[in-house]
Amino acid sequence: MKSPVLAPILIFTATYLVLALGRLPGLRVDRTGATIIGASLMLAFNVLTVQEAWAAIDYDTVLLLFGMMIVVANLRLSGFFAVVSAWVVRHAHRPLPLLSGIVLVSGIFSAFFVNDTMCLVLTPLVVEITGRLRRNPVPYLLAVAMAANIGSVATITGNPQNMMIGSFSRIPYARFAAALSPIAGVGLVLTVAVIALVYWGEFRKEAALDTAGVRVRVNRALLWKSLAVSIGMIVFFFAGWPVPKVAVIAGALLLVTRRIKPERVYREIDWSLLVMFIGLFIVVAGLEKTPVPGDLFSAASRYHLDRIGPMTAFTALLSNLVSNVPAVLVFKGFVPHLPDPARAWLILAMSSTLAGNLTVLGSVANLIVLQKAKRDVDISFWEYARTGIPLTVLTLAAGACMLR
Repeated sequence: MKSPVLAPILIFTATYLVLALGRLPGLRVDRTGATIIGASLMLAFNVLTVQEAWAAIDYDTVLLLFGMMIVVANLRLSGFFAVVSAWVVRHAHRPLPLLSGIVLVSGIFSAFFVNDTMCLVLTPLVVEITGRLRRNPVPYLLAVAMAANIGSVATITGNPQNMMIGSFSRIPYARFAAALSPIAGVGLVLTVAVIALVYWGEFRKEAALDTAGVRVRVNRALLWKSLAVSIGMIVFFFAGWPVPKVAVIAGALLLVTRRIKPERVYREIDWSLLVMFIGLFIVVAGLEKTPVPGDLFSAASRYHLDRIGPMTAFTALLSNLVSNVPAVLVFKGFVPHLPDPARAWLILAMSSTLAGNLTVLGSVANLIVLQKAKRDVDISFWEYARTGIPLTVLTLAAGACMLR
């Protein structure tokens, strides 16, 4: 094999290995750093020119993610998510309705405002309320993470991998939601059922809960403005306007304010995630210079990845090995060549997202919940897996059947 072909394959493999491990052993190189290094090496070994690297970046995805981050930052700073969550908690008088309420709030809002945000907002509230009520916090925290993952499958703006798929596929927002929202709905019902069964002791006795006294801080002016802009944004999404354009305009409108310092909004933006996306686009573009994409398409034909079952299983496995965003990028090159690309993109969105519930490492949302709650409760890998594995198998099976 010639070195120009070997170099991009080795760079791609090393980058994805760090993405799978989370860090480069022995060094302080995280996932974002790995993609920056990988992209730089593609330039250093003349796999790509600077112009080709710039052209490889999908600016629609980056713009959409950036705009949504600004909108979500304003909603979070206004106290909107905390208000809704507190209302649900105050009106849930027994353990099972409390679990159902947490699942609904986490799932529904994750569909429109990115799943990671709901985990950041809900986790401290759930820890506080379960501590005050002397309940086992674990099933309720699992509900936050798992419902956030499942709810986010419903729309293009639910999670980063869906944003990428929306940009690559050009599937309209309304059509995407019509295809995948029912799967998200069934998945949320299954979430309540599986958690209630696994933690039957917590929900067996329907003892009344005293949920009064939950208080949250609210910036009313910012809340109403953020809510109005967000509703308008969603309306334009469903009306068929370009999703990245609408998101970034909504974000810009919310930056026009006298009530909140822009630095507070900027601190809420996950800049490292944006940079990781840019690096990944360049690394994958380098791989596309090799015979690997053609070989991958041949393998896809051999293993019938044009069929929903094999495609779902392979995507779920790959998403848990290297995370869902990098997994989606692997499919970028050959999905357009499948007999029904639009259906394949929907299968990819469904399976890469639902697979995030398999283990703790399957989704960033899971890690956020564990990290935010670790001072009060320790959820082990196996504690998570005994709920995550059956729920993932059931939701993937349901999703595959519904997309047939």
